[in-house]
Parts: sequence; C-alpha cells; structure tokens
Amino acid sequence: MLPVLVEQLLALSVGFTDKWLAGNLFTSAEYLAAIGSVAYCLAFVPGFFAIPAVAATALVSRSVGAVDLPAARRAAAQSMLIGGVVAIALMALAFVAGGAFLEALGLPVESAQHAKRYLAIVMPAVPAIMVIHVGVAVLRGAGDMVAGLVSMSVVNLVNAGASYALATGWGGLPDLGWEGLAWGTLFGYCLGAVCVATLLAWRSQGIGPRAADWQPDAAWLRRILHVGVPAGVDAVANAACHLGFLSIVNRMGNIDAAAHSVAITIESLAYLPGSAFQVAAATLAGQFLGACDERRARKSVWLAALACVAFMSAAGVAFLWLSVPLADWFVGGAERQPEVADLTARLVRIVAFAQPSLALLMVLSGGLRGAGATRVPLLVNFLGLLLVRLPLAVGLAWPEVALPAGLGTLPGMGLGAVGAWYAMAADLTLRGVAMLIFFSTPHWSRERV
Repeated sequence: MLPVLVEQLLALSVGFTDKWLAGNLFTSAEYLAAIGSVAYCLAFVPGFFAIPAVAATALVSRSVGAVDLPAARRAAAQSMLIGGVVAIALMALAFVAGGAFLEALGLPVESAQHAKRYLAIVMPAVPAIMVIHVGVAVLRGAGDMVAGLVSMSVVNLVNAGASYALATGWGGLPDLGWEGLAWGTLFGYCLGAVCVATLLAWRSQGIGPRAADWQPDAAWLRRILHVGVPAGVDAVANAACHLGFLSIVNRMGNIDAAAHSVAITIESLAYLPGSAFQVAAATLAGQFLGACDERRARKSVWLAALACVAFMSAAGVAFLWLSVPLADWFVGGAERQPEVADLTARLVRIVAFAQPSLALLMVLSGGLRGAGATRVPLLVNFLGLLLVRLPLAVGLAWPEVALPAGLGTLPGMGLGAVGAWYAMAADLTLRGVAMLIFFSTPHWSRERV
C-alpha cells in the first residue's frame, strides 16, 4: 500500500513541478492557464491505455493467485501488444487533430498557443507512457507494488531537474523558457519507460514475457478486450467529460482557468490515498477471487474503502485550514497573482466536502475492476459526468446558456469557476453513493473473466 501511495505522489509531482515552475518563473496567468490544460491532457493519456492496463492487473493477478505463471506471462505480453497499437493510434490522432482539439478546450488565444507548443514537444512520449502504465499494471497484478514507485521516482527526478535547468538555462544549458518545461517532461517519461522495461525483465517473479508470449494470440486478445474494453470506454468517456468540464471553465478567462489548474493540483493531494487504496483493492480482489476465496476478496475491498474514507476525510479537513497558504505557494506568493490565489483557495474549500464520497467511488471502482466487473464503473461514471456534472456546471458557471439549433438562451447563475466546482462536488457525492449501493450486492464478486 505505502509504495503505491508514494508512487501516486510521484506521478502527480510531474504536474506539480510544471505548475509550480509556471507559477514561479512566469508572471502571467496565461502560463498557468496553459499548463492546466496541458496537465489535463497528459493526465488522461494513460486513460487510453486502460484497456490493456486494467485487463493486465485482473488477468495477471488471477493467474498468479491460481499459480499459473505461463498464463500470467501470456496475459502480460498480449496486454503490452494492445497497448502498443493504442499508442500508435493516439499519436496519429494527435498529429492530425491535436491543434483543433486544443482550440476546442476554450482557452484564450495566448494560453492556447503556449499549450500547443508544449504538447507538440511532449507527444512523442506517448509510447513511453504506455510502457510505464501497462508494465506497472502487470507488475502490480503479480503483487509487486514497488516497481511503480521506482519508475515514477526516475520520471520525477529527471523531469524536475531537466525542466528547471532547460527553462532557466541553469548550468550552461540552453535557456528554452516555457518550452524547457516540455523537454524536461519528455525526457522524464522516456527514462521512466526504460526503468519499467528493465524491472519487468529482471524483477517480475516469473511473469516477464518470453519470446513466444509476444506472438498475437486470438483467445488471449479476446479475454483482454472482454475485461478491458468497458474500462477503456470508461476512461475515454471520463476523459472526454472532464475535458468538456475544463472547456466550461476555460471560457471564463485566464484567471478562472489558472485558478482551476492550481486547485485541481491541490485537490489531487487527497486523490493520492484514493489511488493507492484503489490499486490495493483491485489487486487483492483479483488474487483472492483467483484463489476462489470470495469472502476475503469482499472483505479486503471493504477494509480498503473504510481506510481510504478516513484518509481522504482528514485531507478534506486539511483543505479547509490550509487552502490559502497552498494557493499562495503555487503562484509564488499572493502578491504576484492575487486574483488567482484567492479564487484557488475558494475552489479548494468547495471540494473539501466531497472527499469521503470520492474515496468510496475510487476504491469500490477499483475492487470491481480487479474482479473483472468493469461495466458498472463505466455506467456510474459516465452517467454522473454526463447528466450531473456537465449540465450543472454550465448552468452554475455561465451567465447565460445558449440552446442548440438557435432556440435562444437560458439564464445561468454566472458563478464562474466557483459554480463549476459546486457541480463537481455534487457529481462526486452522487457517484460515491451509487457505487456504494451496487457494491453492497453479491453479484460483482462472481464475475467471470
């Protein structure tokens, strides 16, 4: 559990580093607004690899639980093959439509140009991101919770050092300014992928794929798709809805976009224990079900959920007390960007109250996915985002809402980013309750994979 928690901290530190550098090295809110949209895009890239990653954890953990290492190796290799295909398709899509996609996010012109320059540099890291996330998912399925910690340590050390040095020209390196942040991120992910590949080969406890395992196997590919496609659709749909949410905020201007960017980063501090407990729940559920021990599978997920609720509730209390100093730290002091700092603190206080329900949502979703029951998280997440968060955010954030087909407009509340975050808190609360209700039924732990 602890290695996964530290790993998640390190994963989020990539965005932390770039946002802190953007807020402290550059004085304009447009850089923070740009890095916010960039961070959203990079955070959702792993979602496109959810098909192989979720399937890898579920199938490898069941195979290990059943002491069937050849099956675990085959699951690992076939998952990586699917990940490679997805990575190639994603890069091609970014090349063709990346510019139009960024424009659709609604950033002001100056911020959008900064975001385009950054993503053009960092997009070649997509295959490396695939290797990191799918490879670590394989190792987690085998019970190795340290591999992700090691690989993300490499990513962060390289990213932090290279980004700062290239953005400032430190040590005689080229002074690349804004673009230096992107080059540092690219180098970090590439070296992290090398680290994961090495760990998979040397520390995989017998599940490192062999040459024969890499040959495409139709039966295994079908199994992976059966388990992973709902999770992949869930991740992509989540990404689309979250990016739609981002575009709602971006259209309120650079101040709202910058504050949203920083507040999301601060809120992610509470997301850390949720991610760690989610991984633990998925792995334990899969391994116990693989060993035909349904009772322990259910109990392990419940215990993870209760512990996570306690952790994230404490984080919510901390947000209420520390929202102002945290916001000031990210912008280099309130006197540098006072409007951004003040709005950021307000947003953090809003989401503090949603932390217990977010904990339930994350951990119970992880338990279901570890058991191979990936369709329910897809349904709950998609409906919550599409029917609650997005329409409520539009109505609360914008002063007026244009109806389709020229049918006129409806009055909105005009609360800006504050209104959008009220909608986010409501959505998280409803989805957490819905997941708790379903998880209380006996059906999820009897899923066949």
